Amino acid sequence: METTGQNKPAPVFFLGHGNPMNAVYDNKFTRSLLQMGRTLKIKPGAILVISAHWLTKGSFVSTTDKPETIYDFYGFPDELYKVVYPAPGASKYAKNLLKEFDFLNEDKRMGLDHGAWSMLVHMFPEADIPVFQLSIDFHKPLQYHFELGKKLIHLREKNILIIGSGNIVHNLRYAFPLDNPNKFDWAYEFDEWIKDKIVKRDFNSIIDFQKGGKAAEMSVPTTDHFIPLLYTLGLAKETDEIKFTYEEIITSLSMRCIKIG
Repeated sequence: METTGQNKPAPVFFLGHGNPMNAVYDNKFTRSLLQMGRTLKIKPGAILVISAHWLTKGSFVSTTDKPETIYDFYGFPDELYKVVYPAPGASKYAKNLLKEFDFLNEDKRMGLDHGAWSMLVHMFPEADIPVFQLSIDFHKPLQYHFELGKKLIHLREKNILIIGSGNIVHNLRYAFPLDNPNKFDWAYEFDEWIKDKIVKRDFNSIIDFQKGGKAAEMSVPTTDHFIPLLYTLGLAKETDEIKFTYEEIITSLSMRCIKIG
C-alpha cells in the first residue's frame, strides 16, 4: 500500500459488523475484511468511522489523541475483552471538521466502539492509521443523515477513508443462536431489495425504506444499525463504482459490505 500519490478520492465502505466476536474469529467474513484493506492502493491519511454504537443527541466528533478500545457489550468470552486496537487518534482532522461545521460538537473522551475496532482489527491490523468517529444524532430524521454524508464528501479528496458500520438487516430478537438453521425469508427479501435499490442508485427509496412493508419492518425494527448505510450512500459520487464486497445472511443479520469508489 503506497503512502503517497493520491490521485483519486478515497473510497467509502459500509461494513455489516454483526457479532462482536468477529473481532477474534478467522472466518470468510473476517478474511474478506482483510482483503478489503489490502485492495487499497493508497494508504489512508486517516479513517473516519460512523458507527451504529455511538448514538447521541446532537452530532459529535471524537478528538482524543489516544482513543481507548471500548468494550460496549457484555456476556462474551474473555478473549474478546483482551483485544486492543491501539490506533492513534486523528485529532487534527477532527478539529478541522469542527471548524468547518459549527453544528458539530467536540467529544474529547470518546474512544473506539466495537463497530469501529472489531472491523479495523482485520482491515488494518497494524493499527497505524489515525482514527476518529462521528456520532449519529438519533433524534434526526433519516434524510438528515444522508444529507450530512453529502456534506462530508470533500473529506474523500483529503485521503480520509470513511466507514459506515452497522447492518442492513439487524433484528436481535431472532439473531440467536447464530447457528440457527432456520432462515427468515423477510431478511433475504429486504437485503436483496436494498441491493437492487443501490444498484439502481435509487437512494431515495432506501431513505424511505419504512414504506417497504413487512420485510422492512422485521429487518429494521430500530434504525440505529441502518443509519450508517445512509451516510455511506450520501458520500457516493455519480461516477463512483459500487461493489458488494461481501454478502451473507446469518439468522436475522445481514453481513453485506459495500465499497464505493
